[in-house]
Amino acid sequence: MQYFSDLTNTISKINTASLLSVSDRILNCYNRKGTIYIFGNGGSGATASHVAGDYLKTIKGLRIVCLNDNTTVVSAIANDIHYEEIFREQLKNILLAQDLVIAISGSGNSKNIINAIEYANLVGVETIGFCGFDGGDLKIKASKNIHIPIHDMEITEDLHLSCFHAIKRDIANNLLTNPR
Repeated sequence: MQYFSDLTNTISKINTASLLSVSDRILNCYNRKGTIYIFGNGGSGATASHVAGDYLKTIKGLRIVCLNDNTTVVSAIANDIHYEEIFREQLKNILLAQDLVIAISGSGNSKNIINAIEYANLVGVETIGFCGFDGGDLKIKASKNIHIPIHDMEITEDLHLSCFHAIKRDIANNLLTNPR
């Protein structure tokens, strides 16, 4: 099946040094007692929710919140302001200097994702983008990115989750050998 051939080929192109860098940034946020805000749309939103649950359960003391999980807030902002503001408006109320913002967008061009990244950058909070395809605006605007170099949404989404799992294992191993 072509899917598995494409998946295997793309895995070999993932920049593992970038994954380790993201792991370090998450650990730094953890050590300074910051909160990680993670979000995405559709499948990327499901990944954000999955990651928040996994990390919260596995990494004791980590503060992580998935912004797309509060449907009441998301729908109120979408209805009363605009869908493009669902993440930025939440960040305006809660973001602190010690926090970390992680955005997931397969195309890298979702306007609500970009608006939130631009806001976090504006107030000096570190940003990480997970993207695919050519990376879109997210690859350019996030201070650090994990780019899955393929024009295939399903493989991009699958490998984003795999990258987050690899990062979580690295963090857990690091905390075992260097407890806080």
